[in-house]
Amino acid sequence: NVTAALEFKLLGFSSNLYHQILLFMVGLVIYILTILGNIIIILVVTLEPQLHSPMFKFLQNLSFLEVCYTTTIVPKMLSNLLAKRKSISFSGCMAQLCCFVFLGATECYLLAVMAYDRFLAICQPLHYGAIMTEESYTRLAMGSWVTGVFTGFLPCLMVSSLHFCSYNLIDHFFCDISPLLKLSCSDTSVTEAVIFILSLLVLSSCFLLTLVSYILIILTILKIPSASGKRVTFSTCSSHLTVVTIYYGAMISMYVRPTYNLSSELNKAVSVLYTVVTPLLNPVIYSWRNKVFKKALGK
Repeated sequence: NVTAALEFKLLGFSSNLYHQILLFMVGLVIYILTILGNIIIILVVTLEPQLHSPMFKFLQNLSFLEVCYTTTIVPKMLSNLLAKRKSISFSGCMAQLCCFVFLGATECYLLAVMAYDRFLAICQPLHYGAIMTEESYTRLAMGSWVTGVFTGFLPCLMVSSLHFCSYNLIDHFFCDISPLLKLSCSDTSVTEAVIFILSLLVLSSCFLLTLVSYILIILTILKIPSASGKRVTFSTCSSHLTVVTIYYGAMISMYVRPTYNLSSELNKAVSVLYTVVTPLLNPVIYSWRNKVFKKALGK
């Protein structure tokens, strides 16, 4: 006699009330700054004709994605920190999982496309206008979103098809793949293998494309005769590469593993990096350090 779980309880970070209130305050401030920063980017790029270039349009896509991505996870996390009944329905949990996987995959594709765009602009400036046309930008941006949807479809379908019995405690702050696989009373070996292979293909290929693009950019920068120009361009690209490495490093350590037996506390800590920290850092790194954007923001 096994009853199916109709809802899950998210255990979150800590049972200590003081810690919960502190985490709520910190999380709320980060969430507000993330939403505000990304919305400012979207509005400035929309209103300023000087920013209607592929680079800033890709950034606008990334900012919109970060708003959706962090909103999928953080509001529920914050409400559970103060709620006595930290529950989420089965359908709500699956919806959160699907949005998270789809948006996470789309971000990987967008970051790779943005790195490719910067490679063309810096390494092949004479051909940039002919290669990165309005039509090319549209195809790359739309392709990232559509491919992200198809990438997230299979993992979501497989996880939602698993059986979850009466034990319904998720030792996490959102409905992630790893704790759900641990919780299922079905055989998850096939699901784990498929998610591992898919994650390996998507994350590794996008990260390698991004990494190679930035390595070629840095090699081109080193050939710049001007020391000041070299320093400014290198600092910008190194900042981009730092954020990208944090994001991919966290994602690869979580999902490119043949088994999902990472400790729950380490799982939560790594998850915070790509669900809370990088959505805040992306607008800062990609826009606030850009002179053209700061001038447009001033206008």
